[in-house]
Amino acid sequence: MLESGLVPTTTPLWFSSGVVVVWLGVVLSSAEALYRYRHLNPEFSRKIVHIGTGNVILIAWGLGVPAWIGIAAAIVAGFAALLSYWLPLLPGVNSIGRQSLGTFFYAVSIGVLIAAFWESAPYYTALGILIMTWGDGCAALVGMRFGKHPYQVLGMTKSLEGTAAMFSISYLISQFVLLASGAPWSELILVSLLVATTATLLESFSSLGLDNLTVPVGSATLAFYVQSFLFS
Repeated sequence: MLESGLVPTTTPLWFSSGVVVVWLGVVLSSAEALYRYRHLNPEFSRKIVHIGTGNVILIAWGLGVPAWIGIAAAIVAGFAALLSYWLPLLPGVNSIGRQSLGTFFYAVSIGVLIAAFWESAPYYTALGILIMTWGDGCAALVGMRFGKHPYQVLGMTKSLEGTAAMFSISYLISQFVLLASGAPWSELILVSLLVATTATLLESFSSLGLDNLTVPVGSATLAFYVQSFLFS
């Protein structure tokens, strides 16, 4: 059942856009302040931004922000992310010379998902972005804090604890977000298991920040095709 579009809203464009901008400003400035003045570990400040900015998709969905604004914002964010690798724009978010394009891929994935699904089925956009936001973000934090069982994948060190967090959170997000599709629980359980498994594998095998692109786009695309062709 793929009939749900954007939530009907009478919110003025200036207001909804303003709420989004304020939210992003608060998240970025808070992370940067913690990095500069509280000497927070740069990896933790990046995860604050990673998780905090991703949640803006729920605000945009609830207020009915049009697709063109989301795409334009993603383009601007991607351009700023590239600049930050050479200029000290937000050192708490991107260290200069850091060997990862994760922040850039993050912006690209948001733009791609908004362009692909926002007007007709925004829950797929939200699904992909929130799995990236919470699944990938928490997997890294859990791995750093509680990772006692490391393993190697293509030269990268992962932990069983972080991988378990990625799978669990991806499954729960899929369950709750896809409720908006109107699908029955039996379908949601199967789709969520497939999405969580795929997202976990993509996160494990992607390097240099590429998981910020493969995880959200792969998760949303898989959910779309499974629901569209297996359960239509």
